[in-house]
Amino acid sequence: MPLINIKTSYQDKLKSEELLREISIGISKLTGKPEKYVMALIETSHSMTFGGSKEDCCYVEIKSIGALRPREMSHEICKIIYEITGISKDRVYISFEDILPNNWGYNGSTFG
Repeated sequence: MPLINIKTSYQDKLKSEELLREISIGISKLTGKPEKYVMALIETSHSMTFGGSKEDCCYVEIKSIGALRPREMSHEICKIIYEITGISKDRVYISFEDILPNNWGYNGSTFG
């Protein structure tokens, strides 16, 4: 049930696919939830600015039923993004949202 959604101006498709794989593994480890429940999305080549600059940047949303530790997760997610894309951590915004189990649908039902 963890979801990570990345929107970025980054354009390298091969590196973006690598980021998608590594971010899925990373979120599984960071939340302690099986990767089979992790959904990871990446949308590349967005027209974006950050601080008035068009240098590559990312907006990341992380949603989960519990298991969120924003300070630790922010550091690790920025590290993964930087190692694969070279996008600096000061060019990344991350939004965290803890979802109630009865507000998260899956497999024709909800988790609560």
